[in-house]
Amino acid sequence: MGRKQARPAPGKSPPRQMARPAARPKAKGPQPWSPAEVEEAFRRFKAVRPEPKGELEYVNPYTLLVAVVLSAQATDAGVNKATRGLFAAADTPEKMLALGEPRVRDMIKTIGLYRNKAKNVIALSERLITEHGGEVPRTREALEALPGVGRKTANVVLNIAFGEHTIAVDTHLFRVGNRTGLAPGKTPLEVELELLRVVPGHYMRHAHHWLILHGRYVCKARLPDCPTCVINDLCRWPEKRI
Repeated sequence: MGRKQARPAPGKSPPRQMARPAARPKAKGPQPWSPAEVEEAFRRFKAVRPEPKGELEYVNPYTLLVAVVLSAQATDAGVNKATRGLFAAADTPEKMLALGEPRVRDMIKTIGLYRNKAKNVIALSERLITEHGGEVPRTREALEALPGVGRKTANVVLNIAFGEHTIAVDTHLFRVGNRTGLAPGKTPLEVELELLRVVPGHYMRHAHHWLILHGRYVCKARLPDCPTCVINDLCRWPEKRI
């Protein structure tokens, strides 16, 4: 015989079965780019700009280093305007020290944070002379040990001056990596490391410039020019305009 179901005590209602809430569908993010899509994107970038160049003006690795240090929180055009006279007077660490901090400060006063930057330029020039024989070092560790030099600056110098496969993530490149879905990340370092992982080696030499120029002139912060974007069919941005 089967078991008899227990009856509720007199005056008490049977316990109600609580309905389980329906499982919510998991939110799906954009699909990662396939290797073939990444290859195609950089093929197009190369077709548009076979030899991309940075917009900072310099004459040697030392002046490049100084220009990048000065470019923090400043435009390349503004830095170039100030450094033309500066580099004409001092294009080596020795000449910069001879010029002196007050004169350097006066020559770059149109650039934001010019007082602290002048101090860093003199200090890094001294370190280059005393620790590196007046030459710009070719390792990230040595560059980042210089006053005013962080990871982004070191990456720029290693890439442009020495041809290293580095990617400097500025605000433009950070935006492009996240907006397009090519290399999403919460920090510049995360975006940098993801780009180093996904960008094909044969495009690494110029990837830094292609992406920065794309962010500066096409994938702009406020009004991205989606109709002229060469990778608009690959881009994962849900708000893109085609």
